[in-house]
Amino acid sequence: MTNIIVVFPKPEDARSIRNFLMRSGYSVAATCTSGTVALQAVDNLNEGIIVCGYRYRDMLYDELFENLPATFEMLLVASERVIEEGIPQGVTGISMPLKVQELVEALERILFSLERERKKRRTAPRQKSAEELKQIAQAKALLMERNRMSEEEAHRYLQKTSMDSGTNIAETAQMLLSLMKA
Repeated sequence: MTNIIVVFPKPEDARSIRNFLMRSGYSVAATCTSGTVALQAVDNLNEGIIVCGYRYRDMLYDELFENLPATFEMLLVASERVIEEGIPQGVTGISMPLKVQELVEALERILFSLERERKKRRTAPRQKSAEELKQIAQAKALLMERNRMSEEEAHRYLQKTSMDSGTNIAETAQMLLSLMKA
């Protein structure tokens, strides 16, 4: 479940939004009245949504947004004037007076976006470290030297062997190096 942090300068506004969200089935991780406390709450979470007002006692919403990790989204509840003047890319805005249906719809859109990003991160190929790239290059060089293979043939051999053995290409290169140097 995605964490939600509610940030409004007036404690009663923050509690009211929190209570509504919880009654609607959302998990509220923290309720804050300042940007600093909200950032401290964010530090303990991997991802989530900040539902917030425009101004807190220590900063404005855009400063809070600039300090959020990329895995957090912001839903700004502000006057229509503030939203029409322009809000940063990545901030979703809904205008006051707050309509319950608008809040729920905006949260659902953000949750959908977060889920899509989460899936992208899970399916993205893992980047190889410099050490792994070095081992792959060494294994290819060894295959080219000992088996008179071209660079392309050596790479295909490593790929096929890694697929056949169910290991990644870096692990296959490491095994090949340890076997051929022994």
